[in-house]
Amino acid sequence: MSDITAIIGGADARLALTTAPGTSAYTMHRDGETLVCTVGSTTLTYQLRAVTDLHAWLLQQGGWVPLGGADESKPAPAGSVEAFGRDEANPVGGWYGLRRGYRGRFGVYLPPLLEHLGLVELEHAARNNRVRAKV
Repeated sequence: MSDITAIIGGADARLALTTAPGTSAYTMHRDGETLVCTVGSTTLTYQLRAVTDLHAWLLQQGGWVPLGGADESKPAPAGSVEAFGRDEANPVGGWYGLRRGYRGRFGVYLPPLLEHLGLVELEHAARNNRVRAKV
């Protein structure tokens, strides 16, 4: 766990977040090395290291990157945050999502968390939002 991910609270200290367009509310919390995202009655889980890995990747990109949020069963737009979250060339060799059938939406739920942590700038338009790392 990094200094940044240690800031993310446990189940008793969930972070209340909204998607980039502001249309959906959800919570995030840490459970050991797992990042737990709760959207209504749906729970998605991601590897906790996704926070620091995504930030490092965004720094490497050096500019604005599309979010590209997509369900697991749909292809992710090339070069997007969503594509990074499932790319075999990323640091974990594939999906950061842990729950089969619910591994997608990395580009929807991770960037607002990184914004909350002060790691990125995030656009908040109705659609086609982008993110870039703060240096």
